[in-house]
Amino acid sequence: MSSLASCIFCKIVKGEIPCFKLIETETVLAFMDIGPVAKGHCLVIPKYHAAKLADLPEDQMGDILPALTKIAKASGYDNYNILQNNGRPAHQEVDHVHFHYIPKPADAGDKAGLVVGWPTQGLGKEDIQKSYDELKGKL
Repeated sequence: MSSLASCIFCKIVKGEIPCFKLIETETVLAFMDIGPVAKGHCLVIPKYHAAKLADLPEDQMGDILPALTKIAKASGYDNYNILQNNGRPAHQEVDHVHFHYIPKPADAGDKAGLVVGWPTQGLGKEDIQKSYDELKGKL
């Protein structure tokens, strides 16, 4: 487990800050979000400290999706979002990789859960092809 002394999530992993723990494995911790946007909002984090997803070693990723799946099944909500942000412009508040499980009650509208708008950029097929070629060439 890598950690950063000032990281709030690393302090939670070490037990220095209490949490409402839901799931714990060798590599993952899941707990309730203390600033929920909906009832049942929780976080799944790797115990290894990495600021962004691209910084997280692959051997630390294996339990993340199974933990999210267990929470989704146990929550009883049919509608939910899984959110993961990287960097301040992308609205990452804590510099430690984390995944939000955010239930979306069917009747919540914009009053609970994640409220998202997806403004399309109006890119044409040529622009999409160029982006594809650039990304595919690096994979």
